[in-house]
Amino acid sequence: MLYIRNLIYWLVLIVSMPLMFLAAIIAMPFPKGINRVGREWSAMLLWVLDKVVGLKYVVRGTENIPSTPAIICAKHQSGWETFALQQIFPLQIYVAKKELFKIPFFGWALKMGKTIGIDRKAGKQATEKLLQQGLARKQEGFWIVIFPEGTRVAAGERGKYKLGGARMAKLFEMDIVPVALNSGEYWARNAFLKYPGTIEVVIGASISHTLGDEVELMNACETWIEARQAEISGKGPCYRPSQL
Repeated sequence: MLYIRNLIYWLVLIVSMPLMFLAAIIAMPFPKGINRVGREWSAMLLWVLDKVVGLKYVVRGTENIPSTPAIICAKHQSGWETFALQQIFPLQIYVAKKELFKIPFFGWALKMGKTIGIDRKAGKQATEKLLQQGLARKQEGFWIVIFPEGTRVAAGERGKYKLGGARMAKLFEMDIVPVALNSGEYWARNAFLKYPGTIEVVIGASISHTLGDEVELMNACETWIEARQAEISGKGPCYRPSQL
């Protein structure tokens, strides 16, 4: 039955994707219209995951969400959080590798929705583009989501935290909201199967952009996230303890 339930989810995803893209085109003339379409599409997919697959989630720390746009620095273990963060926080844009823009319908909608596309091979130019686009998104009133480890990291593993989020926080005078989650324990990277269970999301208090330099700011974010990861890890079927 788990395979059948997952097949239903994938069918809904594939069939709805071109429809979502069409809706995004229609919504283009409206302020943040594309982003609102993306949020509704994400809500639908989360509903299917919940009601069909049995993959639910709980959130702690919603009282820590500030009233003004901030930079969301979140753990990244699966594709699930790209859907769920849109439901948990106000309208947002993501910092993502530009290769995603090539994915039919989904990637095209990402680009239309003003996602900040980064070329990892561009070095210093990538950082400059990140800051330039990020400032424009702040001025439009968006929250900014960045995965500080730069890519998905398997549940139980820990990547190297990069300074991009701290640089944006300093330059844009936006505080950082750290987010821990254990989605990878139920939705492994590049896996067809998503397992039933309850994903835990923990939102921390804002870390002021005035805290120290870039390194100190990101260290504070990393310390908080990894401490919470230790508390919520080890509960799902896809968890693999770190070999370090």
